Amino acid sequence: MRNITFSQATLEAMEEEMNRDPSVFVIGEDIARQGGIFGQFSGLPEKFGYDRVKDTPISETAITGACVGAALAGMRPVADMHFADFIGVCMDEVFNQMAKIHYMFGGQKTVPMVLRAPDGLVNQAAAQHSQCIEAWFMHIPGVKVVIPSNAADAKGLLKSAIRDDNPVIYFEHKKLFPIKGDVPDGDHLVEIGKARIDREGKDLTIVSWSMTMLHAAKAADRLASEGISVELIDLRTISPLDKEAILSSVAKTGRLCIAHEAVKQGGVGGEIAALVAEEGLDYLDAPIVRVGAPFCPVPFARTLEQAYRVTDETIYNAVKKIL
Repeated sequence: MRNITFSQATLEAMEEEMNRDPSVFVIGEDIARQGGIFGQFSGLPEKFGYDRVKDTPISETAITGACVGAALAGMRPVADMHFADFIGVCMDEVFNQMAKIHYMFGGQKTVPMVLRAPDGLVNQAAAQHSQCIEAWFMHIPGVKVVIPSNAADAKGLLKSAIRDDNPVIYFEHKKLFPIKGDVPDGDHLVEIGKARIDREGKDLTIVSWSMTMLHAAKAADRLASEGISVELIDLRTISPLDKEAILSSVAKTGRLCIAHEAVKQGGVGGEIAALVAEEGLDYLDAPIVRVGAPFCPVPFARTLEQAYRVTDETIYNAVKKIL
């Protein structure tokens, strides 16, 4: 077990998988010469060469399309999107190509590729570089969506994503990159589609993921000091969704709060709430509460940005309403 940053954990995952499998390579903007804007690719060209760590023109369409073709030809490409917001540029390649080819050709070909997509709100990155857009891709059959909240899961999920024969979108919150955590030694893998029970409780369930998990944990600590026992679930994978973990927890606690940084309207929280309403309504002792950002672009002004943020205080107040 080592205490390393989220960024170092993803770098270890890349190194280990590139050593293990020569078909793994990575392409994107500013990753070979610069090492990635968060240092997540630092040193890879020196170890594996510029044929397997490639800088590209500024074209997400070209990056993703090249990876789809390479995956069909037997490679396992990892594409860096620089910022998750830029996936909008290459949406046809994502939802019409990489997501559908396996189905449309009757399973004759697979598309084993990973899109790494740094997302989330950081200080004054404003409307085009701050968004959490995971809900878009939950709606696309044929794509798996993973979102780690800590260094151990960052490494384990990335390794599992690279080995998966399906296309995987790997969201990694920009504010998590410098945060340290304990990471197991050896070939550490985290199963895609399996949530993690961060802490057990009996009074209420909070479901969250990514950076918001840290805020949810702080809210749970504050509630614990008031004698309120929170069960905290880190979803880790958005699609496929771990329905069993959610429903089992709600059956135990009778109350549910879903917290995410993304805009509340049309967010993943709505899908989880619908799932519980359809399959676990009898478990509930109170209405489900969702916590998410307001329905507007991410502001640039510091004061407005702070008002926009989902924080531990936001989650705490939402839980108090349920109780």
